[in-house]
Amino acid sequence: MHNGPVAPVVLGTSGTSFDDVIAVARGGAPVELSAAALDAMAAARRVIDDLAASPEPVYGVSTGFGALAVRHITPELRATLQRNIVRSHAAGLGPRVEREVVRALMFLRLKTIASGHTGVRPEVAATMAALLNAGITPVVHEHGSLGCSGDLAPLAHCALTLLGEGEAEGPDGAVRPAAALLAKHGIAAVELREKEGLALLNGTDGMLGMLVMACADLARLFTSADITAALTLEALLGTERVLAPELHALRPHPGQATSAANMRRMLAGSGLTGHHQDDAPRVQDAYSVRCAPQVAGAGRDTLAHARAVGERELAAAVDNPVVVEGRVESNGNFHGAPLGYALDFLAIAVADLASITERRTDRLLDRNRSHGLPPFLAQDAGVDSGLMIAQYTQAALVADLKRLAVPASADSIPSSAMQEDHVSMGWAAARKLRTAVDGLTRVVAIELYAAARALELRDGLGTAVPGPGPGPAARAVVTAARAAGVRGAGEDRFLAPDLAAAEAFVRSGALVAAAESATGPLD
Repeated sequence: MHNGPVAPVVLGTSGTSFDDVIAVARGGAPVELSAAALDAMAAARRVIDDLAASPEPVYGVSTGFGALAVRHITPELRATLQRNIVRSHAAGLGPRVEREVVRALMFLRLKTIASGHTGVRPEVAATMAALLNAGITPVVHEHGSLGCSGDLAPLAHCALTLLGEGEAEGPDGAVRPAAALLAKHGIAAVELREKEGLALLNGTDGMLGMLVMACADLARLFTSADITAALTLEALLGTERVLAPELHALRPHPGQATSAANMRRMLAGSGLTGHHQDDAPRVQDAYSVRCAPQVAGAGRDTLAHARAVGERELAAAVDNPVVVEGRVESNGNFHGAPLGYALDFLAIAVADLASITERRTDRLLDRNRSHGLPPFLAQDAGVDSGLMIAQYTQAALVADLKRLAVPASADSIPSSAMQEDHVSMGWAAARKLRTAVDGLTRVVAIELYAAARALELRDGLGTAVPGPGPGPAARAVVTAARAAGVRGAGEDRFLAPDLAAAEAFVRSGALVAAAESATGPLD
């Protein structure tokens, strides 16, 4: 899972953090339960045991579930009831969900159980932690969650592994029967008691985990987009005066100010900016260049809102019913609307940022708008097509992203015999956002590729020729990109490997690191 020792993530009763989710989901950090969490779980379990001994029916403890909650379940059938809910709800279909998503899902369900509000026994929680620490990842499928009551089917597939049933992926990446994996790692399968099956399924953990990881990825991508926008402005001989802090102070959106500041740092020392009134005078740059901080900045502010929603949910204990102040109460906290809205809002911001990025790339390739650059940045236009079809690929990605921006949370489909008659579709919003983040990465990579080639074609970059040339930050980015296999200008060649190298350069964070080697930390 990881190289070398990784600090454990300790779960208490008060939730967890963005960093801890990333550490467990992506970094393979081990998970521990605090003494306070073990005590809180034991205390909540005593409440459930007392209610289980009562003749009065209590939802989730001694009744059926959903539309079947009207039936009182006798004590001898309750273990069967809890096992059956896991088996029946593990009904997902379609491709497997990514390992990091499943690890986040498991960790976040454990986070709620550790809160002491679910009534799940400490030994069940310890087994969940043991699965994570052993690198055992249940097989979870793409389709099955409506986002209410939480992510039922995905969580059921995880719970099934706790029972030693179904299939899971081992730390070696091979999929095997869960029973064999548990036995190999010395983990005993659990036998569920009252309420535990329901508590293992009833949360927003899948959509929350995907939101957390999308926020981490987008924080890097918004900075990457500021960098590539600055490279394009430089390559187009644009003016940096529109980035002046006093102008952005007139419209005090924090994200806008951050993006403008990043672009200013990127352009410091450039000999190419400010030539917009030389050979082909223009009073203003096009919107895609001039308004880059406004669009990327609005995305940054959307990201800040999504992070705030995620932080609240990370502090939450989502289950139904819950143990609170020594009693058990039903509630609707499992509804995914708060997360679904944030996930959809991010998909809109991603699509718009990709759209403006593609428009800048197109300007670099059009000799009528590129201020002296060759058509399509080709070496011998007509014989060479240059980056003509790279822009087609970028445009196709943007079209996909616009479709992915259609909100999932505006839809609902009734289920469970009309008991669950309004659902959030938060899982669907999260799944399409993951696809959108991948698409935006590729769109930014293509702008990087085009802008780097355009800068090479301006005098001064990579040569000893004196005269105006790109600034130190642009030089650092282009040098690092070339070292990473993102090849430079030249005659036509098989282009896909170059674009894939540019994508890897952006995705890994190497683009941001290269820029920061010249600018210092970017926001």
